[in-house]
Amino acid sequence: MTYADFQAHIAELNDLLNAISILKWDARTMMPSGGAETRGQQLATLSRLAQEHFISDKTARLLDAAEREVAADEPDSYRLRAVQQTRQYYSISRRLPLDLVSDKAALEPVSEGVWAESKRDNDFKRFAPYLQQQLDLAKRQAEAVGYQEHPFDALVFEYEPSVTAAKLKLIFGDLKAGLLPLLQKIVANDRPLERDLWRHEYPLDKQKAFGLEMAQRFGYDLKRGRLDIAPHPFEISFTRQDVRITTRYDLHYFPQALYGTLHETGHALYEQGVDPALTRTALTIDFLGKYPVGGTSYGAHESQSRLWENQIGRSREFWVNHYDRLRHYFPEQVTEVDPEFLYRAVNRVRPSLIRVEADEVTYNLHIMLRVEIEMGLLEGSLQVKDLPEIWNAKMKEYLGVVPKTDSEGVLQDIHWSGGGFGSFPGYTIGNIMSAQFLNAARRDVSGLNDGLERGDYAPLLGWLQQNIYRHGRAFSASELLQRCTGSDLHVAPYLAYLEQKFSDLYRLS
Repeated sequence: MTYADFQAHIAELNDLLNAISILKWDARTMMPSGGAETRGQQLATLSRLAQEHFISDKTARLLDAAEREVAADEPDSYRLRAVQQTRQYYSISRRLPLDLVSDKAALEPVSEGVWAESKRDNDFKRFAPYLQQQLDLAKRQAEAVGYQEHPFDALVFEYEPSVTAAKLKLIFGDLKAGLLPLLQKIVANDRPLERDLWRHEYPLDKQKAFGLEMAQRFGYDLKRGRLDIAPHPFEISFTRQDVRITTRYDLHYFPQALYGTLHETGHALYEQGVDPALTRTALTIDFLGKYPVGGTSYGAHESQSRLWENQIGRSREFWVNHYDRLRHYFPEQVTEVDPEFLYRAVNRVRPSLIRVEADEVTYNLHIMLRVEIEMGLLEGSLQVKDLPEIWNAKMKEYLGVVPKTDSEGVLQDIHWSGGGFGSFPGYTIGNIMSAQFLNAARRDVSGLNDGLERGDYAPLLGWLQQNIYRHGRAFSASELLQRCTGSDLHVAPYLAYLEQKFSDLYRLS
């Protein structure tokens, strides 16, 4: 047995996981609602086959042989990293019972379908039994994987291996110390905008066209991608050659679709930028079965979606460069405003109900709320039946607003319906990392700021591809930060970015 035999075996696993992902993409975009139950059975079968393939004795023999062959490789070699990651996740996956894997896969499309209908009909009681099933499965997974301090630690590892419940509490504490005083100053200085842009109608076909044009400006390759509609925006990839994104539309609020598109474009740029040599290898596979390609962690992935969406897409330079194109698509709707007004309009800080539409200053408070609820559910201090009231109380505590319906409250996110307990911290970790990475790019690339002011995104994309995207999962999020920035995760650059941007916007001294 050789390393090539090991790689061929993992390539087959990659193919199985990609087939699972295609079925999930279809379930969220194209599948008729009546197909949920049988789609769950299909996913259960494929998930069980993938798990059996991975935890087999053959994998163990191939791993043993591959470890001997790559033992003398350089510490950063892709071969060595592939074997090390496979060994780590092989050990974890062996702890997961096959019936747990298939039960989770079978429930996901059914639960997501019920969630979508429950959100549409504002009916939490209908969704609650499915959420309870997902929670029970998550608890079973945490016990099977094992943890020392909190069951959340076993689940967050699947998405963000570098953090634990205890570490998140420290990060959240540092963020609150910087965000809450800034938010208070902004609210005290807030003034209504002179015009209401959102009283107009923005035809959906033109919203899609403008969003796609901006995605392509950033570097999204439509020969290897496509844009569709989903109840909750997401990106999914089936190798770097097929990377798909979705968004959702509001006839009277084009930023929802635009920034959903730009957010998912950031994810897609990461996936399309992976080194072609890593296709169908252990460095473009999520062994725990969530995303088969690309990024090393959810936080690393979110750092790119948040960077392109916010630090680029919500910048003053973005609207100066692309205002004329927006007027091309919406000549009647935006003719009475200028780029500066648009910049202020899409960055207005207002404590609000919906996470994906939240401004940059309040966004992480939405994440903290969800993580605290997940920890309470997993440890048993909170119950599913009480979530609407708990959600509303925490919204009042953190943001000073209370949802009028569960659809704009506890039902707004898809994550729990798919069993995604532990996934939310990646958004905040990504926000923090995005500032660190962009600072490093500005340090390393001569004239980068001048290029961004002209709407030239190629130098930034090139730096990100060279330093982050091409490596796939070869380096951990912490290693990427150390290699690119010289330091590990810390909140100071992110807080400094927010302080500078919003002090200017709101004329704070």
